Amino acid sequence: MRLHTYRLAILLLVLFLAAPLCRAEVRLPKIFGSNMVLQRDLPLHFWGWASPGEEVKVVMGVRTVSVKSNAQGKWSCVLPALQAGGPYEVVVSGTNRIELKNILIGDVWVCGGQSNMQWRLDQTPYEEMDSVLLKHANIRLFTVPFDMDYQPREDVKGNGWQTLSLQTIHEFSAVGYHFGKYLYEHLDIPIGLVSDNLGATAAEAWMSNEALLQFPEFASLIQPVVKHGKSFDALTADFEKNKAAWFKKYYFKSVGVKEAWLKPETDVADWKLINASGNTWENEPDLKDHDGEVWFRTTFDLPENYHDENFNIALSQIDDYDMAWVNGVKIGETYGKHNHRNYSVPTRSLKPEGNVLVVRVFDVGGIGGFTTSPFWGSKILLGSWLYKKGEAIDPAKFPKVEMPNATPFSSPGVLYNGSIAPLTSFPIKGVIWYQGESNVDRAYEYRELFPALIRDWRKHWNQGDFPFLFVQLANYMDESKEPGESHWAELREAQTLTLSLPNTGMASAIDIGEAQDIHPLNKLEVGKRLGLVAMKVAYGKNVVASGPSFKSMRVDGVRLIISYDNVGGGLVSKDKYGYLRGFQVAGADKKFYWAQARMVDGKVEVVCDKVKQPIAVRYAWDNNPGPLDLYNAEGLPAVPFRTDTFKGSTEGQVFVEGPRF
Repeated sequence: MRLHTYRLAILLLVLFLAAPLCRAEVRLPKIFGSNMVLQRDLPLHFWGWASPGEEVKVVMGVRTVSVKSNAQGKWSCVLPALQAGGPYEVVVSGTNRIELKNILIGDVWVCGGQSNMQWRLDQTPYEEMDSVLLKHANIRLFTVPFDMDYQPREDVKGNGWQTLSLQTIHEFSAVGYHFGKYLYEHLDIPIGLVSDNLGATAAEAWMSNEALLQFPEFASLIQPVVKHGKSFDALTADFEKNKAAWFKKYYFKSVGVKEAWLKPETDVADWKLINASGNTWENEPDLKDHDGEVWFRTTFDLPENYHDENFNIALSQIDDYDMAWVNGVKIGETYGKHNHRNYSVPTRSLKPEGNVLVVRVFDVGGIGGFTTSPFWGSKILLGSWLYKKGEAIDPAKFPKVEMPNATPFSSPGVLYNGSIAPLTSFPIKGVIWYQGESNVDRAYEYRELFPALIRDWRKHWNQGDFPFLFVQLANYMDESKEPGESHWAELREAQTLTLSLPNTGMASAIDIGEAQDIHPLNKLEVGKRLGLVAMKVAYGKNVVASGPSFKSMRVDGVRLIISYDNVGGGLVSKDKYGYLRGFQVAGADKKFYWAQARMVDGKVEVVCDKVKQPIAVRYAWDNNPGPLDLYNAEGLPAVPFRTDTFKGSTEGQVFVEGPRF
C-alpha cells in the first residue's frame, strides 16, 4: 500500500512539474510588434491567445492591466488612451514574456484597394532624396500579405512593423507612402500605415458575408458559406477524412488511369490539337456536351541559363478538378474551379528540352477546362496542346467535393475574411482606398456596393463614422473621337455619389492617368491629394481639398451656364486662350455632341452649334477625356459630372459567378 501511495505521489509530482510545458504560450496577433504605431486618443486595445484560464498581464509604462483568458484561450484588455508621442515599451507576460519596443502613439491609416494602391514605390520613377526624413521621421509601415477564407480569421500574415529606410519604402505602397509622408510633414505626429490590398480585386471580395447577404446577386454564394460555417481549414480537413474512398471509388478510375496516359511515352497518335486556355472545352464538338475527364498534354523547355532551385508551372483556373504530372511525376492536384493552380517542380528533375506536362482535367458540370483567359496565362498555357477525352460522368449523380473554392480577385467576402476581419479590433484613424477598375463593367451596382463596403467596415471596426477617403479613377485608354457611353465615367459617378456618406472624401485623378497604362506612375500626386482631403475631412483644416465640383446648371437659350463649388481662389483655365475642353451637350434626342466652353464671371458657359435647345451637359465623361483645362487656383482639376439621368450603359449589370482570371 505504501509503495502504491509513493508511486502515485511521484506520478502526481511529475505531472505537476510537466504541466507548464503543456501550456500554450501567450501570443499576440501579427499586427502587434516592435516599432508599431497605436492609435492616439482611443483606448489601447490588446488581445491574443493563451492557455484557457491563464492570467495575462500587459504593462505599458506605468499602466498595468491583468486579465484571464477564456475557455477558448482568448484574452482581451484595454489600457487608457494616450496622446501622440512615444516611444514606449509594452510587456505582455503569462507563462512566457513578450517585449515590444519602440512603440509610438499617433494616427493609423489602412491603405486598401487594388493594384493602384498596391503598386510599390520602386515601380514608380520617384526616388526619396530626403535622408533626414528617412532617418528621423516617425512613419511606420506594415504590409499585410493577402489571405482568404470563408469565415473571419483571427489573424493576418505579416512580417512586422518597419521603420523607414530606402528598402522598406521601396517595397511599400507608393500611394500609401506619399500619403503618410504628407500627413507627417503637416501634422508632425507619428503615422502608421497598414498596406492591405491586392491588384485586380473587385470590391465584393473585400466585404463581409453579412454585408453581401443584402445583395441578391451574392446571396446564393454566401448563404451556403454562412450555413455550413466552416473555414478553409475545416473544409479541407473534412475532405481529407473521406478522400481515399471517394478518390478510389469515383474519381481516379478510367481507361486513362488504367493505361497511364500520364506517362511521357504514351502513344498520342489519336490525340487532338486544342488551344487549352480560355474556355475552349465548350468550343470543341466532341467536348461541348462532355462531363468527366479530359487529358491534356504539352511539352516545354527550361529557359536558357535558368538556375532557380524550382521551376513554377502556373495553370491558373481549371474547371473543376485537376491532377498534373511532369515527365510522369505528379506535381500537384487541386479541387475547385476558382482556385488558382500554382505548381512547382525541382529544376534538377527537368531536362533542358522536351519536358512533358500532362494535366487530367475533371469537369463535374457546366463549362470545363482551362477557363482563364490566355491574356492572363503564363507562357506554358499558350499555344496548342494535345487532348484526349476520357471517362464520362453524370454530373447529377457524381459525388462532388466540398472544398475551398475561391479566387482572391472576385470571390465575394474571401479577402475581407482573410485580410481585413483580423484587423477590426485594432483601432485606426481611417482608411484610404484606391479601387474600382475591377467593377467598371458593373458601375451602377457599385453605387450600392461601395457605400455598403464603407458602412460594413465602419460597423465592424465599431469606431463610428471614421474617415474613409478614396481616389476617383484616373483617365485611361484612348480618347473617344465622338461622345458616347463610358463604363469608367459611370464608375467615377458612382464614386462621386458615395460622398453622400458622412466623413468621406474623394481625390480626383482625372488628369494624371496614362492612356495606355492602367497603373499611372504619378503616385506622388495621388498621395498628396489624398493627404489634402485628409486635412479637411479627418483633421478639420480649412483647406480647399477638391477641384471645382458641379453645383447647378441654368439654361439660357442656346447656352448652358454651369456654377461650381470648391472653386477656392477661383476657376482657372490652363489653356492659354481660356478655352475649356471636355464638355459635351445634348438636346431632347439625348445625343451628345462636343461643345465649346469658356469661363464667364466665375462660371462656365457651354454652347454647341449642333444643339439649339440643350437640356443636358456632361464633363470629362469618357474612359479618357484627354487633356483637361479646368482647375481651381489651388491646382486641383474639376471633377467629372453629368446633369442628365439618362439610362447608363452598365445599368442592370450585376455580379454573375464565373471565371475571373
